[in-house]
Amino acid sequence: MPGILTYALHYEGAFNKNSLGAVSEGARLAKELGTEAHVVVLGGDDLSDELCQSLGGYGAATVFRAKGPEGLAQPVIDAMAKVMDEQGHDYALFGGGLLGFEIGAGLAARLRAGVTMEVTEVHVEDGKLVAERPILQDSQISSSRYKERGIIIGRLNAFEAQQSDGASAAVEDVEVEFSPWSNRATMVQRGEQRGADVNIEDADILVAGGRGLGKPEGFQLAEALAEALGGAVAATRAVVDAGWYPYAAQIGQTGKTVSPKLYLAAGISGAIQHKVGMQGSENIVAINKDANAPIFEFSDLGIVGDLNRIMPKLTEAVKAKKSG
Repeated sequence: MPGILTYALHYEGAFNKNSLGAVSEGARLAKELGTEAHVVVLGGDDLSDELCQSLGGYGAATVFRAKGPEGLAQPVIDAMAKVMDEQGHDYALFGGGLLGFEIGAGLAARLRAGVTMEVTEVHVEDGKLVAERPILQDSQISSSRYKERGIIIGRLNAFEAQQSDGASAAVEDVEVEFSPWSNRATMVQRGEQRGADVNIEDADILVAGGRGLGKPEGFQLAEALAEALGGAVAATRAVVDAGWYPYAAQIGQTGKTVSPKLYLAAGISGAIQHKVGMQGSENIVAINKDANAPIFEFSDLGIVGDLNRIMPKLTEAVKAKKSG
């Protein structure tokens, strides 16, 4: 029975939250299609039956387990291509992130399938999946349909992990003959995503950074001020897409919607796509060197000047006030 196949990344005995979101979304869509959601996992002895079976709690019917290096794209592509060819899956769904993008693109090339990236919503129409993604700086939505197989790669954290009643998935071991190039790369060091555990939606105080910070290191100014204020750091889509800050901190039309007591925008122009994600804030303070920046139109307090000089002084003032 053709269905939807996802990939679940695991580390230190737990599955990645973004992967669990993809598994949950695949299960939801499979149910609407009248089929099943399956998962591919790669690893060694750390992939126990119990760990794989736990994916049943997120809607997976079957987990295909293969021995191979975890966290590298090419071995996963080999495994997923084999499973999709043998099982006849119509769709592969990924939760996003750099690894998801790389695997999804490689799988689409391998299977000659249609592919859509940065997807924020998927629905069923006439018995087939339709993937939607924002275009034209998030001002319009594009819908993708697939003639045959479809590879759908979500925007990071676009799909929410939904755990059900703790059902157990069936586990099936798969022997994969890896391509000659698949084992050329090795994992040297696993990086941790900075700020991924911060829940900006619940924060009372947010210091948000935009392109005006100039470079990734500019976020150190935002982090220092947020720490002094007892708040969290947020970001615009532009800097997130540039790799300056994690997607978990993105605010805007295709990010998160927040309503803190204080929203301090540093180097943010205030485009409508960002405004819709933070306009519910009780107090909005903007720092920008451009006096004509749109964000000043809906700010409670606007500061025109060089944020590289203003933010450190503001941070010191806050610290002095608290210590006094």
